[in-house]
Amino acid sequence: MAEHASFSVLNYTILAVYLIAMIAIGVLFAGKQKTTEDFFLAGRKMPWLAVAMSMYASLTSAITFIALPASAYAENIAFLVVSLVSPLLAPVLIFLFYPFYMRLRVTTSYEYIHLRFGRPARFAVSVLFILARVGWLGTVIYAPALAMSVVSGIPLSVCILAIGLLATIYTTLGGLAAVIWTDVVQFIIMIGGAIWLVVTFFQNVPDGAVGIMKLAAETGRLHVFDWSFNLHTMGAAIVAISYFFQMMQDYGTDQTTVQRMIAVPSMRGVTKALIFNAVVDFTIIGLLLFIGLGLFAYHESFPGRLPAGLPRDQILPYYIIHALPNGVSGLLITALFAAAMSSMDSGINCISTVIVHDFVKPLRQAPGDDARDVRLARILTFALGALATAAAFYVSSFGHLLKAYTSIISLFNAPILAIFLLGMLTQRARFAPWIFASAFAVATNLWVQYRTDIHWIYYFPLSLGVALIAGYLFSIMTPGPRAQSDLTVWRHR
Repeated sequence: MAEHASFSVLNYTILAVYLIAMIAIGVLFAGKQKTTEDFFLAGRKMPWLAVAMSMYASLTSAITFIALPASAYAENIAFLVVSLVSPLLAPVLIFLFYPFYMRLRVTTSYEYIHLRFGRPARFAVSVLFILARVGWLGTVIYAPALAMSVVSGIPLSVCILAIGLLATIYTTLGGLAAVIWTDVVQFIIMIGGAIWLVVTFFQNVPDGAVGIMKLAAETGRLHVFDWSFNLHTMGAAIVAISYFFQMMQDYGTDQTTVQRMIAVPSMRGVTKALIFNAVVDFTIIGLLLFIGLGLFAYHESFPGRLPAGLPRDQILPYYIIHALPNGVSGLLITALFAAAMSSMDSGINCISTVIVHDFVKPLRQAPGDDARDVRLARILTFALGALATAAAFYVSSFGHLLKAYTSIISLFNAPILAIFLLGMLTQRARFAPWIFASAFAVATNLWVQYRTDIHWIYYFPLSLGVALIAGYLFSIMTPGPRAQSDLTVWRHR
C-alpha cells in the first residue's frame, strides 16, 4: 500500500475548491437581507429538508467525526446507545418544546424564558448560552485544525486561523440563508466521507468487516450493554442518560437548532425535520463507531504504521493521509472541514441573533431601524468569529475533544435546560431559586471535574440533576406567584 508523508497538491486543490464554493454561497446571498427576520430566520420560508440537513450538520461537528471513532478505538462502542436515544427523544421535542416556540412566534428560544420568568431570566440564560457556544465553537474549530496540522505539517495556529476566518466571512455575508445552504453541501460531504471511510476498512483490514468485528469482540469493545453504573467508567446506562439530556438541550432549547426549526413555515415541517434528523443520527453514529473499530483492527494488523504515542484524536486524520490514496484523502479531510465549518457558521450566526434579539432590542429605548440592526448583526458575526477562533487556542490545552466539550457544556448548558424544563413542566418554578440552584450546580460540577476522578460522562447529568432538583425545591420552599398556565404544559388542564 502506498504511504503518503504529506498533503499532496491534488489534496490541497480539492480542499481549496470546497472552501471557494463556501465563500461563493455567502457572496450569492450577500445583500439580500433587508430585515433582521431575513438575516436571522431567512424570512421563515426555508424548506424543511434543507433545515433538517443544516440542523444535523450544525450539531454533528468535527468533534463528533474525530472523537467518536477515537472513543471506539481506545475504549468501546458505548456511544452506540446514543443512536437509540435520538429516536426516543424526537417525540419529546415534537410534543413539548416546539409547540411553545411555534405558537409564540419567537425569534430566539430565550424569548420563551422572558415570557415565563421575566426579562432578568432571559438575560441570564442568554449569557449562559453565549458562554457555552463560544467555548463549543473553540472545540469545533480546533478539531479539523488539528487534523490539517497532522496531515500537512502546517502549524496548528495557522490552521485554526484559516478555518475561523473563512467560516466567519461567508456567514457575515449571507446570514442564515447562507448558513443553511452551505450546511446542505457540508451535510452531503460529511455523510459521503463517513461511508467512504467504512468502505476503506473493508478493503484494508484482513477479513474485512468480519475481521474487524471479531477483534472488537475479543478485546471487549462490543461488551458495552452492561446497565450497571460505575462512576469511573463509561457504560451504556450512563451514556444513554447523559446523551438523552444533552441532545434534549441541543435540539430542544439551544438557539443553534431552534433558530433553524422556526425558519420552517409550519409545525408539520418541523416534525418532518426532527424525524429525519433522528433517522440520520441513528445511522451516522453507528458508522462512526465502526470506523473506530476499523482503525483499531487496521493498526493491530499493521502495528508499524502507527507512530508510538500518537494522541487518540489524531489517529483518524493520520490514517486518512497515510493509508489512503491521494484525492481520496483530500476528500475525507475536506469532510472534516465541512463538519467544523457547518458548526462554526451556525454558532456565530445564532449568537449574534441572541445578542440582537435578547439584549439590544429589549434594552433599546426608542424603536430601532431594521437595516441598522442587520448591519449590527454582521459586525457582531464577524467579531464573534474572531472570538471563537481565539477560543480554539484555549481548547487545544485539553486532553481530548469529548472531555473538553462535555466539561464546557455541563457548566453552562445543563442549567439552561433545567430552567426550560422547570418553566414548561411546573407553574411553581421561579427565576430567583433557579439562580441559586444553578450556582450550586456549577460549583458542584467544578468540584467533580477538578477534585475527583469521576468519569466525564457523568458531568452533564450531574449538573442538570442538581439544578433541576434544587431549583424546584427552592421554589416550593419560598413564597411566590404561580406562572400563567398557558406558558406551561398545564395550559389545557
